[in-house]
Amino acid sequence: MSLAYIAGLLFHFYSLLIFIRILLTWIPNIDWNQQPVKAIREVSDVYLNIFRNVIPPLGMIDISPMVALIVLWIIQGAVVRLLVMAGL
Repeated sequence: MSLAYIAGLLFHFYSLLIFIRILLTWIPNIDWNQQPVKAIREVSDVYLNIFRNVIPPLGMIDISPMVALIVLWIIQGAVVRLLVMAGL
């Protein structure tokens, strides 16, 4: 198993966590302090807060997670491509 493949899997897993985090916000009575919801929130918010500090919500819609996912996918493509080119 190559390093590029493992990096791709890690990026994919993190993207999935962010997507789950987005879906969880649609559940009105969710307890954000219960596990595993708390762990998902803590792990994903580290990255999402970067974009939340830059992109203000549009009315009641927070588009920062969508932008964060797009940027993550661009970074994933670049990192995996570099690793493949390096033969890793």
